[in-house]
Order: sequence, then C-alpha cells, then structure tokens
Amino acid sequence: MKTSDPIDVASHCARAALGMMERHKVPPTPENFAIWYAFVAGRNPALSDAINAILSGGGKFTTKVNEELYERFAVFGQDKAELREVGLRVEEAVGKVLEYLSNAGQGTASYGAALETFSGRLSGGPAPDHLSEAVGAILAETKAMAEINRQLEHNLEASSTEIVRLRNELDDLKREAATDALTQLANRKMFDHSLALAIHNARDGGHPLSLLMIDIDHFKQFNDTYGHPLGDQILKLVGRSLTEIVKVKDTAARYGGEEFAVILPDTSLADAMAMAETIRSQVAAKRVTNRRTGQVLGQVTLSAGAATYVAGEDPESFVNRADEALYLAKRTGRNRVKSQEDVAVAAKTSEDL
Repeated sequence: MKTSDPIDVASHCARAALGMMERHKVPPTPENFAIWYAFVAGRNPALSDAINAILSGGGKFTTKVNEELYERFAVFGQDKAELREVGLRVEEAVGKVLEYLSNAGQGTASYGAALETFSGRLSGGPAPDHLSEAVGAILAETKAMAEINRQLEHNLEASSTEIVRLRNELDDLKREAATDALTQLANRKMFDHSLALAIHNARDGGHPLSLLMIDIDHFKQFNDTYGHPLGDQILKLVGRSLTEIVKVKDTAARYGGEEFAVILPDTSLADAMAMAETIRSQVAAKRVTNRRTGQVLGQVTLSAGAATYVAGEDPESFVNRADEALYLAKRTGRNRVKSQEDVAVAAKTSEDL
C-alpha cells in the first residue's frame, strides 16, 4: 500500500488507525496497521466496504479475519515473504533516519547549553582571560555542531536513497505478485481485487460496468497435439493481443488456464460486445507457426461472453453471467461473441420449445 501523504496527514491517520485498532482489540502488528491505516485514509474503497460490513454486522476482528483482510488487500499470492522482507528493510532504513535525527537533537541540546553558559559568563562582566576562554569553548562547540550537521546531511542523503530504492523494489514485487508470469496480464488475485473495486465505483458513481470472459477454442486439443511450449506460445499471443487492444482504464487478466477476463469500467454492454469482437477478430487474423520447423499450425479462435453489472449483485454472480454467455458462444459454434441478452433469448426459446 504505497502512500504519499504529507507528514501531518500521515500522523493523523496513524493515530486514528491505532485508536481504532485498540477499540476493536486488533493487535498492532505491521500487517494489521497497514490495513487500518489504509482504511482510515480511505485509500481503498473495497477495503472500506469490507471493514464497514464487519463493523455494522457486529463482527469481531479475530486473527483469522485480520489475516484474510491482509491477504485480500495488502499482498498477492505467494510473494508475501518477499514483500515482508523488503518491508522490514524499509522499517530498518526509517529507523536509522530517526536515530540520526535523535543524535542531531542531542547535539543541538548540547550546543544550546554551551550558548547559555557563554551568555552567563558575559552577563557577569567577565575578565578578558575568562572571555577568551569562553569564546574558545563556544568556537569548539560550533565546530562540533557543524560536524554533526554535516554528518546528519550525509546520513540522511544515504538513507533517503536507500528508502527510495527499497520503495521501488517493493513496488516491483507487488507488481510481479499481481501479474501472470506467462502472459504479463493481471493474475487471478489481481482480477478479483480489481473487479471488487470496479463494482464499488460503479455502484457509487452510477456508471455502467461490463465484463468479458474469453476462452481459447480447442486449446486442450492443440496442447495435446503440439505440446506445451506451443501452447504457451498461444497464451502469450492472446496476452499480447489483449494488451494492445484493451484501454488503460480497463483490466485484462488471465483468469485461469486458457480463460481470460477483461473488466470494462464506464462501458455499456454494446460497447463491451464491440470490444470483444475486436479482440476475437484480431486474434483470428493471426497464424500460429512452429518456430523450430516453420510449420504453420493454423489460426487461433476465441469464444467470448459479455455481461453488464446489475446493481446489488456480488462479483461471483457477475462473473457467472458473463461465463454463461461464454458457454453459449461455445455451444453455438465457437469463434463468436455472445452476451447476457443472447442467454436470455436462448433460455426463452428453450422454454417455448
């Protein structure tokens, strides 16, 4: 959870977070603090919904609940240990900065005491020899203070560089933890997180939200015939196509196996269908070639289903409706796009028969 809050805002959020944790008997571990700081700061709407639901329902923040909140909203997948290691190194670097500042504060206090002593000697009308001695002492203290400031500047510069480096490393780890290694799209964990956030924004803003579920046709047959390396080549091809076509505000993800998903905020069902058709046609226009032999293995086709969000439904129901449209596309010949409206028509036709 990357933050860039001014120090006064950060201090307020930190105090408020610790206060709420104490009231709800949440242990002040770094993991729990990260969650409650983000909640107080209002940084993650989906996290706010989750905690508010627990609070309004009178739930308890047990160890299991705290771990689930951290797992859902702070880290992704199996990279928790690496994220925690970098986090501890950031804490260590920040600790050094605080130590440097503390030492500088002690030096400032010593310098202030020396100035008071010098002032006292002057007020008493010091003899010339005493004045010379006092001036020498204050010059020595001034040199010492200058050296403390020089060392502080050096240490702070080094620590700031280290903190920036660690923060970038932490951002990279989080990005990798949210990315499918083969296709470079968002992974399933990131998809779940992004969909929950998109639903929250659509519900609060009253904007349309659509979802595409996409599947590679006959992928298992292709994999069994030509082997997994060529199967991976097809998955990468689809991943590249989605990256090229999908807009920045949208989220393309590898949902699992040969199935993909695209979250489309501020997009009507008609526009989602048009997007799906663009994806389908562009992938179908490409030919898969065995790079080792040069043999052309044919085209890759996709089936896709589109649905638009219905107020009040949960993410699982939303995904299921898009999946139903995808299965309809499969049943009616593949290499095509179907929508929730097509599912409704097919169901009505079936009833009439």
